[in-house]
This record gives sequence, structure tokens and C-alpha cells, in this order.
Amino acid sequence: MFDKSTWIRLPRNVVVGKGVRSQFLEVVDDLHLRGRPLFVTSPTPRSIAADPIAADFEAAGIDPAIVTVERASFEAVEEVIETAEAEEVAYLVGIGGGKAIDIAKMASHHLEMGFCSVPTAASHDGIVSNRGSVPDGDTRHSVAAEPPLAVVADTELLADAPWELTTAGCADIISNYTAVMDWRLANRLKNVEYSGFAAALAEMTAEILVDNADHVRPGLEESAWIVTKALVSSGVAMSIAGSSRPASGAEHLFSHQLDRLAPGAALHGHQVGVGSIMTAYLHDGEHGIWQDIRDALDSIDAPTTAAELGIDDETVLEALTTCHAIRDRYTILGDGMNEEAAREVATTTGVIS
Repeated sequence: MFDKSTWIRLPRNVVVGKGVRSQFLEVVDDLHLRGRPLFVTSPTPRSIAADPIAADFEAAGIDPAIVTVERASFEAVEEVIETAEAEEVAYLVGIGGGKAIDIAKMASHHLEMGFCSVPTAASHDGIVSNRGSVPDGDTRHSVAAEPPLAVVADTELLADAPWELTTAGCADIISNYTAVMDWRLANRLKNVEYSGFAAALAEMTAEILVDNADHVRPGLEESAWIVTKALVSSGVAMSIAGSSRPASGAEHLFSHQLDRLAPGAALHGHQVGVGSIMTAYLHDGEHGIWQDIRDALDSIDAPTTAAELGIDDETVLEALTTCHAIRDRYTILGDGMNEEAAREVATTTGVIS
């Protein structure tokens, strides 16, 4: 007897393009959101996006509350929750990069309150996913949360963001290749639940960026358009799967371990990109897709080596040999690599010299 069921939560509105920041109030009206919003932002995004959007609301007779966070932390999430309760707001809006959006997402989940996403940098797929990530000491916690009710991504803002943030977003998406490889492997060997639809969507987003890597260049709105569409698709894939599996495998474990061993050395997306080069090699061997991944990353000026990450070779090897123990998620790393095997893959792929 068939008794399978699923509940998929997706954004109702995804608005992407030139100048769409000015349409945010229309998006809110279309969602029938009523009452006072709470804007969660950080210093630079506040001046370029949150304050102009707040002015639009004020002109419409709505006075939004605003919380400006300096860094991502559970304390910041608590601050947003307390402000939301004190100001009696009706919904939250994350305006900024991953920091502001993840904090708003996690606070809204706790409050059982809707939230909207207004990214000012195309730095990762958290702008639309059902996961939130916050650092805690020398580690990073990824927790379940509700996806946004709407995403409003203004390509003018995104094209003006620091180029390294955009390349980090690209690398994060390209790493979907190895995340899906790991997911299929876990399904075959450990009977981990698998969604062919979510996997296909995640792979497609990686292919979009690999195929268009030569067209992704600094300051171009067309590039922001390509990257943002891919980030949205990747986030939707996670919502369909009900987990981060379509976009997070061994390459993300590698990145999380680097965060512990060399905190703040490189951006998350850049770290998973380098991790994806090595884990693709482990899956396919010397003549596999790892070369396409490396070439695509190199084309968009994303790091492909430990030196370009600003991390020494020995730290990369330590991360590669120990990251399997970070969480109970089966990947190509299995129960771990020894140092000799790790050195071989890192050297062969050119990640270390």
C-alpha cells in the first residue's frame, strides 16, 4: 500500500531584476502581509537597501522596526526575537548578505512568523533555502528553518556587491555537483532517502554556472542575474528534498573543518569550491569532472588552491583527513582518509603543491 507523503514549502514570489528593490512594498501587498515589519540588516546593507525600503514603507504609513546586526551569532538571533516580541511586529525581512538573512530566517522560525528575503550579495543559496547557518565558537551550526515567503533580488545591488562575494556564491553552487554525487552514494550504500527531482535540479544549477562561467564577470547585472537564478534553484532543491543534501556533501564538511582550524581565513563558498575539486576527484578519478569544476572556478576568479584560500597545505590535509567526523552524514570520505591518501588527491588536483 502506498502511504508516502511530503510537505514542500517554497517561496510564493521570487522577484529578480533591475531595480526590483523598489517593488518590495508591492510584493508585501501581494502576499497580504499586514502589520508592522521588522527589518534585520547589517551596516552596509542598511544604507544601500534597508533605509530606502523603509522610506517606501513610511510613505505608505507603515513604520518598520529595524535591527542592525554586526555579526552572525545565536545572540543576534535572540536579539531579533526579543525586538520582534517587544515591537509587536507581524513579519520579518532579512536585508543583506547571508548574515542578516540567516538571522532573520532563524528568528522567524522560532517566532512562527513569516519572513521575506532581500539579498544584497549573491554569496550563497541561503537567500531562499530552508536552512539557517550561524557560527558558534570554532564550529558552525546548520539548523532547519522556514524558507522565505518571498525573495526580492535587485540585480543593480547584487552587481555592485564585492566581486569576491559573488564568486563565493558561484563556487557554492558549483559544489552541488559533488554534493549530489555524495547523496547518490549514501542512497546506494546507506539507503539514505533520495529525491531524483531535487538532485536533478541541484545538478542543473551547477551546470548553469559551469556552462556560463565565461560570462560571469564583475559589475555586470547579467552576471548577477545568472548567479541569482542558480542560487534560487539550489535553495528550492533543498526545500524539495527537505534537507541540505542536494547542496551539501563532503566539500561542505571540508569547509566546516577549515572554519575550525583556520577561522576567518576564507569565505565559505570559496572553501567548498576547493573542497569540491578534491571530492570530485575521489568520485571520478583522474579524468573526471574535477577538471571542469577547477576550470570553471578559475574562470570566475574563485580560488582553486590552498594558497589562493590563504591556508597552508598542512591545514588543508588536516581538514581533509578529519572532516568526516563533523556530522553523521555519509559521503565519499566514508570513515576518513589517511594522510598519504589525502596528500595524493590534494597534490594531483593541484590544491597543494
